[in-house]
Amino acid sequence: MEAARRARAFGVRIALFYAALFVVYGMHVPYMPVWLEGRGLTASEISAVMAAPFFLRLFFTPGVAMAADRTGRHRIMLVALAWLSLAVVLALSQATSFWPIMLLTVPLIVMFSTIMPLTETVAVSGVRHAGLDYGRMRLWGSLTFIGASFAGGFAVARWGSGVGIWLIAIGCALTVAAAHVLPAEVLKSDDAEPARAPWWKAEEPMMLLRQPAFVAFLVAAGCIQAAHATFLTFGTLIWQKQGLSGGWIGSLWAIGVIAEVLLFAVSGWLVRTFGAVALLIAGAGSSILRWIAMAFDPAIELLIPLQVLHGITYGASHIGAIHFIGKAVPVRAAGSAQALYATIAAGLAMGIATLIAGSLYASHGGQSYFAMAVIAVLALFASLQLNRVWAGQELIGKARETASDVSEQVRG
Repeated sequence: MEAARRARAFGVRIALFYAALFVVYGMHVPYMPVWLEGRGLTASEISAVMAAPFFLRLFFTPGVAMAADRTGRHRIMLVALAWLSLAVVLALSQATSFWPIMLLTVPLIVMFSTIMPLTETVAVSGVRHAGLDYGRMRLWGSLTFIGASFAGGFAVARWGSGVGIWLIAIGCALTVAAAHVLPAEVLKSDDAEPARAPWWKAEEPMMLLRQPAFVAFLVAAGCIQAAHATFLTFGTLIWQKQGLSGGWIGSLWAIGVIAEVLLFAVSGWLVRTFGAVALLIAGAGSSILRWIAMAFDPAIELLIPLQVLHGITYGASHIGAIHFIGKAVPVRAAGSAQALYATIAAGLAMGIATLIAGSLYASHGGQSYFAMAVIAVLALFASLQLNRVWAGQELIGKARETASDVSEQVRG
């Protein structure tokens, strides 16, 4: 009875943090590029500002995640990152030219992109050891994303692009408050393996990267996420140039996330029925269709069903990625796996795709979506390869056991 109560409280606190965190994403993703354009930045400068954090997080996020895994201090790190993000966004609100904006936007996005894998690690511990439904916790973030994107669309239409940064600041303040009520530690089973080495000597990332299945997973998940680059960076600007109102733009963002919420609500059934890899395959296939169609500047009647596809291109692929990590990676390496997913898959790949999107958008506008369809094709090939090489086993558990057996034979 006590264990069930503790698990429910754990799930509520994680859901609350997702809800606060995604207020930031609901303001940042659609309206940060609008704010940057309002500050006078060109398309190439906007893509540089938005892409740089994806590369620099490679040097920050994995170290923070490994330190959290080895010390168990996920909550302390999340609280610190939330406070730092709030301070940086307030400073950014006063920046007016390219280099100050670049030097402040980069740490802001890096910190928020580091918050996500730490949060996912804590949430997945609840799935592993308390039977919690990841999708039911995560959907609260999507719901607040909907509200934030709606509110942001009307606010920008009424007060102009300059209000965007203050909307992000409000989200950062809510995240600080929610961080202080996070669970003190990840849930662990009684037989969870204790850490045997300090975090700076952690071997798990390299062990994971030596597994063909994990590399295929990173390519598949990374290319699916990267194929969203044109949409995430220039989608609002493209719609503005099509003549859509702020209300319609906010509504279209909301429609995509509503589809995502509905998928998260049944994610447990989807994973049990189809498996994690099938969701990645579905995400890649749907991405090819979505981005080819978006390249033709479709009318609002077609934009609505194309936004519904976001539930598959992002929602299904993300659920597939989280459940793949949960099943294929042992708990001792969960944070490292989440960090690799965030930095290499959703980071490095997204950074490259964002630079590509920026260069193509400047000369071809919405037709830059064709390049995203090509990236989605790569994702489909990698997803099919993952389906061939992974049979549902724990990836580095066997490697650790084999190394231990060899060591014992040598000692013998």
